[in-house]
Amino acid sequence: MLYHVDLGKKKLKSLIENGDITLGGNKQLKIYGTLSCRSGKRMKKENRVFFSSEKEAITLGYRPCGHCLITEYKKWKEGN
Repeated sequence: MLYHVDLGKKKLKSLIENGDITLGGNKQLKIYGTLSCRSGKRMKKENRVFFSSEKEAITLGYRPCGHCLITEYKKWKEGN
């Protein structure tokens, strides 16, 4: 997991372009979603984290976003 506040613009762009970052998340709410999610784009930089995979996010205790990952969210909700 990488924290947005620890990354510069160039480093972040490079990680995304190389596929090292595939998902974003909110560390306060423990939610992860796509990098293009409108909810994720509105969150404060201090709360934003990045993941290399869905497995990483789930392992760290994050749940899927109900806006951009609706199918995964429904599966998660059924399991809880």
